[in-house]
Parts: sequence; structure tokens; C-alpha cells
Amino acid sequence: MLKKIIFMGTPYFAVPILKSLYQNGYNISAIYTQPPKRSNRGQKINKSPIQGFSETLNIEFRVPTTLKDNKEEYDFLKKLNPDIVIVVAYGQIIPKEILGLAKKGFINIHASLLPKWRGAAPIQRSIMNLDKETGISIMKINEKLDSGPVCSSYKIEIKNNDNATTLSEKLSLLAADKILDVVDDIMDDKIKFEEQVHSEATYANKIDKIEGKINWNNSARKIVGVINALHPNPGAWFNFKGERYKILSAKISEKKGQVGEVLSETLEVGCADKSIEILEIQRQGKQPQKVSEFMLGSKLKKGSNLQNE
Repeated sequence: MLKKIIFMGTPYFAVPILKSLYQNGYNISAIYTQPPKRSNRGQKINKSPIQGFSETLNIEFRVPTTLKDNKEEYDFLKKLNPDIVIVVAYGQIIPKEILGLAKKGFINIHASLLPKWRGAAPIQRSIMNLDKETGISIMKINEKLDSGPVCSSYKIEIKNNDNATTLSEKLSLLAADKILDVVDDIMDDKIKFEEQVHSEATYANKIDKIEGKINWNNSARKIVGVINALHPNPGAWFNFKGERYKILSAKISEKKGQVGEVLSETLEVGCADKSIEILEIQRQGKQPQKVSEFMLGSKLKKGSNLQNE
């Protein structure tokens, strides 16, 4: 008899994992995702990537605003009697009473090597922290944030040019592959869950937009880390003459000069040690541009100083 799986997820990160399970013949009985949101402009309704994919697969999906004290969803899950629930960046706290409704538990795929970077923004925090490696952890959900026992972890190297988008794609594809190795073993009780070393836990708090403001007194490496970590949103930015500029990509340059000063016509900017060379930039309200195009009509020139803007 086919085992009954419920999948809970919301962003693009979760889509390859759901796709992998579906294409490999697993019985996805229902899908949970965050409700559609209205965008700021035009009040367009945006479905989550997982809702869109669920509609393509013609699988029942559910979009409760909360699971807390939600009798309808409790009754639905209890009646469905799932074997396992797989959770990938769902974005909601799952109450204790619901966690008890799956025979093999609620299994979470988390984008870090737990207990490091528990929480909402593990990919961004690992890049901002200039970590050399990260990975995915497959764990059993309990009542505390990302603190449940882990059955498997898989590492990958963080490359110098990785940003939050590219690293997220790599980790999602890794998880899509590895969940196939793990899910059957969990169902058949052939895999062991081990407690995390809770004293070594670090936390990946949600990104605050103000964290994107570039401090030119930092090292070039640290600044590039922030640019890569916050790509594409909320983005790393600076102000100049009353306008905000978002840096979409940059690399470390060996040129040295005053902190915050534009050192060349190719938009190299002095940092605490070396400098960064901006490769792609977006002026407030405008489209992203390569620097060669941007500099043709820009107020930013060699000798401009961004330090106190």
C-alpha cells in the first residue's frame, strides 16, 4: 500500500523537493502552503510557488492563515492519517497537537548544518558570515525552533561568487536528491535521529532591510559578503545625493584609496583594506544596469565620496 505523504512548503526553494518526490512515485496526499498575498502595486494576488506547482500537478492544496487552534485543519489531518509530513520552508509554526498526527512525524529540510543557523534566514546568514561551507539538515520537528533531532546532513562548499539565489538553488537541488535516500528509511525505521548539540546553536534571524546599508569602513570581503547574501532582496545599498542605489553584484579589487571614495571610472570604491568593484547596480526606481552602461549618465564619478551619505 502506498504511504501517504503531506508536503508543506511555500517558496521556490521547496519546489524541486516536491517535484522530486512526485516524479519518483511518492503519494502526495495533500499540500500546505502560505495563502496568496496581495502585492503593493495594483493589488495583484500572488500565489506561492508551491501553490502554482500544486495546481500544475492537480494535487489538493490548502492555504490556512494559521494552524494554531485550527480545528478544521486538525480534523482534516487526523482523518487523512498521514504516514509522514515533509516540511520545507513552510513559514508557519506547527502546533504540538498537529505534530502528533503523522505516524512517522513531521520531517523538516533545513538549509544549514544544524545546530548552526537555526531560524528564518540560514542561507543569507551563512554568506554574510563568510562561512566556507553550508548544507542541508533533515530533522524531526519538535516544539522549539529547528532544534529537533537530525537524521542526515549533507555539506556543500560556498564559492566566492555564490549569492543567496545561486546558493539557494544548489541547496534545493541537493535536498531534492537526498530526500529520496532518506524518506524510505524513515518510513521503515531504518534511520537514526540524533539530538543536536544545543550548546553550539547559532541563530539566523530574519533579515532587516537596514542590514543592507553598506558600511564602507568594513573590509572589501565583508562588503561583498553582504552584497551576495542579500541578493536580490532586500539588497545591499548606499545613498548618494538623496538617491538610493542597490548593488546587485561586485567583486574585490586590489585598488586602495580613501574609504567610501569612488576610485575609478569602473566604479571601484575604497573600503577598510582594499576596494570593491561594482559590476551591476540599480538606481532607485530604475532597471538594473551593468556598470559600463550605468556610468555613461551617472552623477557618480571618480572622486565622489559615498562615506557620509
